[in-house]
Amino acid sequence: MANIILVFLEQRNGLLKKASLEAAKFASDLAGKLSFDVEAVSVGDEINNLQEIGGYGIKKVTHKKHSSLADYSTSAYTKIVSDFIAEIDADIVVFSNTALGKDLAPHLSVKMDSGIVMDAVECNIENGEIQLVRPEYGSKALTTVKITSPKKVITIRPNVFNPGNPNQDAPEIVINELTETDLSTKTIEIKKSEGKLDVAEAEIIVSGGRGMKGPEHFELIEKLADVLGAATGSSRAVVDAGWRPHSEQVGQTGKTVSPTLYVAVGISGAIQHLAGMRSSKYIVAINKDKDAPIFQVADYGIAGDAFEVLPVLIEELKKVKED
Repeated sequence: MANIILVFLEQRNGLLKKASLEAAKFASDLAGKLSFDVEAVSVGDEINNLQEIGGYGIKKVTHKKHSSLADYSTSAYTKIVSDFIAEIDADIVVFSNTALGKDLAPHLSVKMDSGIVMDAVECNIENGEIQLVRPEYGSKALTTVKITSPKKVITIRPNVFNPGNPNQDAPEIVINELTETDLSTKTIEIKKSEGKLDVAEAEIIVSGGRGMKGPEHFELIEKLADVLGAATGSSRAVVDAGWRPHSEQVGQTGKTVSPTLYVAVGISGAIQHLAGMRSSKYIVAINKDKDAPIFQVADYGIAGDAFEVLPVLIEELKKVKED
């Protein structure tokens, strides 16, 4: 074996995502424990902050560059990254468990004929073997697993592994200019919402449920999110009712999130919703039903009418920010 760990660096709009920094530090720490070498690969057009990755323990980054790769394409990214994995004979490949990572990692696992562990929240080394902890059964249980195949693919949950403070090390950056013949497909157009934080990566999330009584009342959720610099989220019932887009849905059939602060407003706390947010560092629940299940996982709770609580909370937070 070549004893190499490769970390995939995800970018958006020409900048590495925060989740990539977490994955880089995770891969670097794992390489240190196993006495492996570590390097990174990025795919895209212009990426303006690749040099920052050296501060998280990565000494070499290969940038697979082409103008049509600015946006994600499953088939194109799979071919490019799998070819690079074979070229350097990487033994372990690390991704962040973002929407892109959840799509790309399994494709590469098949190409590598490797085992895969998705959504890891803890990593330990025992007798030289990697043991990964991941949530199961809607985050009601934690399972420790190991990959027995020689090649391994790992995705880690965003906002769980703290990248810490970077040092000033600069990586070697190798730019590999690709041609049209290197691409299996070409992205023509992508339509996406602008100006909104992605709940899967946000440090703070304010989510609303059926207790908001209608889509017109989500203005309060958005105002609170704006004051906190947060992303807006929703429960499945809200999305199913057509009040909010599916991209905001948090839960077992939506997005799994691990923010520093999760504010649940008018959300009762169904098992499916808890599965997607219970690993948040701090949970604040606002619900007029004092017996709502959401209070069982909340660190702080307000048993009250959201339409009375939110306007006061928003104004008080504005005063704090002004001070």
